Amino acid sequence: MRMFHPTPTAQPLPFDHMYSGMGAREDASAIPLADAAVVQFDQLLHEIHADAPRVDGDRLQQLASWLIRLPSGQAHEVIDSRLQRVQELRALLLDDDWDADEASHARIGKLLAYIDREDDLIADRTPLLGQLDDVLLIELAWPAFADDVEDYRDFCAYRRAEHPDGSAQERRAAWVRDRMDELALWQHALWIREQHYAPWNLPRRLFRVS
Repeated sequence: MRMFHPTPTAQPLPFDHMYSGMGAREDASAIPLADAAVVQFDQLLHEIHADAPRVDGDRLQQLASWLIRLPSGQAHEVIDSRLQRVQELRALLLDDDWDADEASHARIGKLLAYIDREDDLIADRTPLLGQLDDVLLIELAWPAFADDVEDYRDFCAYRRAEHPDGSAQERRAAWVRDRMDELALWQHALWIREQHYAPWNLPRRLFRVS
């Protein structure tokens, strides 16, 4: 059983609960999925995130069927909410103040290159389902980016609030230093709350009133 992993939204896609071999519903069977293209999609996913679940045609069709059955507004929210998270990845790559390593840049670059294509696994012009493969890639690859995105979001909030001076490296160092100071203060406060103001082994009845 695969362990829980971070997802780009609070409501994960039900992909983990869909199993190949069950057969796709007829309302999704019209999606043209070339076997070779599905294999290439799965290979790309695992280049980005090696521990992602495997993707095959059956599970994609089942996911498409699930999306089609949703109310229209909810279905578009499933798509849009995940595509919005991609903007954070774009900003992270372009921000000179952020120092993501080369491996992270490469992974994000591969994901963005796929999303920016129109001739990918499912043609983007397909009504509703055209970006299903894009959001599935975002969903299943997200654990590869989750920590970096959370750190970057916190850094951006710090930069807006504190306006640190200096070079990009100095601004990042100020963020790390101040966050470490906050952590140390929180740990100290926690330690204080756990202490007793009197020795723990004193008798319970210290005073007797006659």
